[in-house]
Amino acid sequence: MHQFRSLCLATLEKVFRRVSTRLKSTERRPSAPLGSRILTNPDDIFKHNMWDHVQWTEADKDNAQVKAAKNSKVHIPLGEQGKFDTEARHYWERFYELHKGKFFKDRKWLLLEFPELLPSDSKSQDSGFDGEKNARRQELHSHTHFDSSSNHRRLCQDAQLETNEAALRVSYPGQHSSFRILEVGCGVGNSVFPIVNNISVDFESHRCCPPTQSHPDFDHSVCHAFVHDVCEEEGSLPFPPQSLDVILAVFVLSSIHPDRMQGVVSRLASYLKFGGIFLFRDYGRYDFSQLRFKKGRCLSDNFYVRGDGTCAYFFTKDEVHGLFSNAGLEEVQNLEDRRIQVNRGKKVSMHRVWMQSKYRKSHPLSPC
Repeated sequence: MHQFRSLCLATLEKVFRRVSTRLKSTERRPSAPLGSRILTNPDDIFKHNMWDHVQWTEADKDNAQVKAAKNSKVHIPLGEQGKFDTEARHYWERFYELHKGKFFKDRKWLLLEFPELLPSDSKSQDSGFDGEKNARRQELHSHTHFDSSSNHRRLCQDAQLETNEAALRVSYPGQHSSFRILEVGCGVGNSVFPIVNNISVDFESHRCCPPTQSHPDFDHSVCHAFVHDVCEEEGSLPFPPQSLDVILAVFVLSSIHPDRMQGVVSRLASYLKFGGIFLFRDYGRYDFSQLRFKKGRCLSDNFYVRGDGTCAYFFTKDEVHGLFSNAGLEEVQNLEDRRIQVNRGKKVSMHRVWMQSKYRKSHPLSPC
């Protein structure tokens, strides 16, 4: 019941002009999502640290299934499993204390794989919700003839503007910003700081969680960090529903018990605006880190506990799609990222599998 997660809210106004030129391609997306270094000659495997878009052989698949079946044959007794849920906060606090600055690296790839983290130029230049609302209504009244789909799309946008207007009546972090990002599980800030260091931010806040606050780039004026139990069914976040443009969850959901995941995703999705997007990256089924678990560390199917007490679940594409579609979101991207990671010094190669997904919140009556 006490699956605490640190969260961070950033509100963004204008795209910083020094954003990587790699984002200037069509729709500001990388030309080859998830990397473009392809291993064509097996003899070259130790020339680089990572190879992208790896195709598994039947032998690779069979070997992975055998290893997973072996390390999940013995489950931790039910009487001992509860502590990894109820004491999750303690285990994660100890994890951060143990690793501190030795383990974490800034996720500089975020803006390349998730360009949705950047507000569009037109959105960033809006003068506020009232100006946007009036402009939309003028547009609606200036056109006497338009097809039904166009009409409904505009009505969807007006519905969101009405929600925004109502939200302004309640004081909450970042309420005056035109673009708001919530990162779930911000930890020591390895996602939020690459974002805020590449774009201009306008935000007011005075609370934060200790790991993020200790980061040398932390600034109370650019983000609002706080601790919240995302598994708590009755808990509420410090901003209203339908107020977020983006929710970012990177290697977070995997640490939550599978029975709680759907509730967490559904509750978080309720805070997205119509048109807002949920960005997700996490462990995929048969990743190297799953196969290296020893016998006796399995809690349930594909769900394990590490030696430090933190947990990890390993997803399939279908499971990811089910979580987000059941939360009322529509698929934009749902990819299985298969790579080979190489330790060139030890001449060891590892098959890595990650999931990367994007799901958008459309109007309940029709996609906008």
